[in-house]
This record gives sequence, structure tokens and C-alpha cells, in this order.
Amino acid sequence: MALLEVLTFPNPILRKVAEEVPEVTPELAQFAKDMLETMYDSQGIGLAAPQVGKSIRLLVMDTRPRAGDEENEDRYDLTDMTELEKAAGGPIIIFNPKILSADGKKKYQEGCLSVPSYFEDVERADVIEVEGLNEKGEKIVLKLDGLMSVCMQHEIDHLDGKLFIDRLSPLKGNRIKSKIKKFGYPKDDENEEPQKEKEDLLV
Repeated sequence: MALLEVLTFPNPILRKVAEEVPEVTPELAQFAKDMLETMYDSQGIGLAAPQVGKSIRLLVMDTRPRAGDEENEDRYDLTDMTELEKAAGGPIIIFNPKILSADGKKKYQEGCLSVPSYFEDVERADVIEVEGLNEKGEKIVLKLDGLMSVCMQHEIDHLDGKLFIDRLSPLKGNRIKSKIKKFGYPKDDENEEPQKEKEDLLV
């Protein structure tokens, strides 16, 4: 496996609508595993292929609370996960994801590996049903709520060329985009209060 470079806004690849995968090949399955390794290394919970420079409809995610060792299942504390989240498990690799249904609304504070250092409340559907293909090319259907639902919707946005800051009010979203384009991203040592509790929300 290999670590991949995570692209940041305003890289134009992040604005492309990703193409469907006609067939899940061994090469693509390996690429998905590389994405997972990159996601874990970046302390993220989700990652879409366009974020690492490949404009295809593929995303990976793992929202299980972890203590830095994704290989050891005993290190996961599933206490606070919903029954749907526990049933879905993880990690999840899904090609050509499509939302079949969406119910309810909820707000969740989101961050993004492609928009580092920014966190904002975003309103999304509460419960969703998604279908797609796993790394073996088999059809899967997932019913998700909680953080898994938020993460899945966030990553599918990436496949459609959208960022979470696009879902903010035009005033707030444009302010953030302009600030990034003008000044770039702050370095780690420039953050007055490192938001450790929010790092797991990076998707």
C-alpha cells in the first residue's frame, strides 16, 4: 500500500464531476486500499477519489471511534454508535455510490481534508439508503444514520464536484473561499487552539 497526496481547494480536480467505474478491477481495489491508508494517516474518517487526484466515483470511510490502530478490532469503542452504524461496520469501500432515499434533517459540524483548518455546521439528511459496489465488484446496499450518514453524503458531494463549504450560506462560503485563495491555509503552529476533538470529523 502507498500514501497518496491529498489535494486541497482550489485544485480544479475537486470541482469535476467524477466518472462511474465500469468495472471494479484488482488495480482499483488496490487503489481503494491506498486511499484507506491515506485516510487513516491523515486522521480522517472519509476520503473520495477526486481528493487524491483520480476523478472516479469511489469513496472510502471508517467512522468507528479508534485509538490509532485500525488493524486491531479490539481498539474500537462502538458504545456510542447507532444500531445502523454498527450493522454497516467498517471500513467501507464503495464504487459508484448512489443515494436511493433520504429522510429527516440534521446538522453536524464538518471539516475536510481538502479544506484543512475549517469547521462549519452543515445540514444534511438524517437517514439515507445507499447502493454501490464493494471492492469485489459485488452490489451492496447500506442504510445509514448518525456520523456514517453525514460522512457518506459529504464524500458523495466530492464525487459531484462539491465541497462542504458550498453548502454554507453564500456569504459565509464565499468569505472562506476568498480567504483561502488570498492567504492559503494556516500552518499547524498558527492555530491558537488545536481542535483535537474535531480531527475525527475530517472527511
